[in-house]
Amino acid sequence: MNSTAAELVRLLTVRGQSLAVAESLTGGLVAAEITTVPGASKAFRGSVTAYATELKHELLGVDATLLAQRGAVDPQVAAQMAAGVRKALGADWGLATTGVAGPEPQDGRPVGTVFVAVDGPFAAGSGSAGGGKVAALRLNGDRAEIRRESVRSVLALLLKELANEQTGNERTQDTEQNGGF
Repeated sequence: MNSTAAELVRLLTVRGQSLAVAESLTGGLVAAEITTVPGASKAFRGSVTAYATELKHELLGVDATLLAQRGAVDPQVAAQMAAGVRKALGADWGLATTGVAGPEPQDGRPVGTVFVAVDGPFAAGSGSAGGGKVAALRLNGDRAEIRRESVRSVLALLLKELANEQTGNERTQDTEQNGGF
């Protein structure tokens, strides 16, 4: 079991918050990773695997003009996917993955080009523009390695956001529960 996924489920459960995932190149691997965690159902709402470009618009509300002009492998597409799945599945947080795992380039983007996004109830001053954050990745390796690293990266992006938003009081409670001061 992935320790990042376990920590995400723990933090979301403690906060009483929920998560939904929109996946393209990862094809359900992010959802699979989260659901390996015992108790994931307390925080995980579900996922949409929108592998076909038109499904990104039809199911997740990604702007059709954006998809037509830039293709599915784009940072704004990733951000809109995360926001769209969050809204569609009624979650506090939304994650998204889109990119090129190979073996061929797509939408003019080389293999290994990946965008991962998180959308959620960001705290004031978090640096988030428009409610979401996107990380651009340039990954090496074969198709399986690119997909695995995409999963790891999107989970780490959300974990970073949750850790940044944790209040001092939550940190104190967490430390006390784990035997610290």
